[in-house]
Amino acid sequence: MSNWKEICKVEDIPVLGARRVLRPNAIAVAVFRNAEDKVFALLDRCPHKGGPLSQGIVFGENVACPLHNWTIGLADGCAKAPDEGCTTPFTCKVEGGQVFLDAAELASKALDAVAPVAGPCAKAAA
Repeated sequence: MSNWKEICKVEDIPVLGARRVLRPNAIAVAVFRNAEDKVFALLDRCPHKGGPLSQGIVFGENVACPLHNWTIGLADGCAKAPDEGCTTPFTCKVEGGQVFLDAAELASKALDAVAPVAGPCAKAAA
C-alpha cells in the first residue's frame, strides 16, 4: 500500500512548467504540468549531462532539457530517438486538485544519482 505525500496544488505548478521537490541528501524531483493539466514527476536530472529538467520547456508529454535540448518523455523519463538514456520517473497522482507523490519512492529511488558539477569546481572534483 502506498503512502502518499502531499506536494502542492495542481495550480501551483506553472502550465508547461515544473516545480522542484527537495529531498534530503538526494537530487530533487521535478513535478511537471502540461497544457492538459496532466502531472508527471521525474528526477530533476537529464540522462545526458545532468541538466535540470525542471528548467526545461514542457510540450505535449515531453520536456526539453535546457542544456542540450534533449527531449525526455514525462511518462517514462526516457530520451526520444536518436538520443538514448533515461532518468528516474516517480509515481504521482492528483486528487481533488492536490498533487501527491509516493513517499516510499521519494525516500528510496535514485539516492545514488550524482548531481553534475560544472565550472572551476568540476576540475577539483575530478
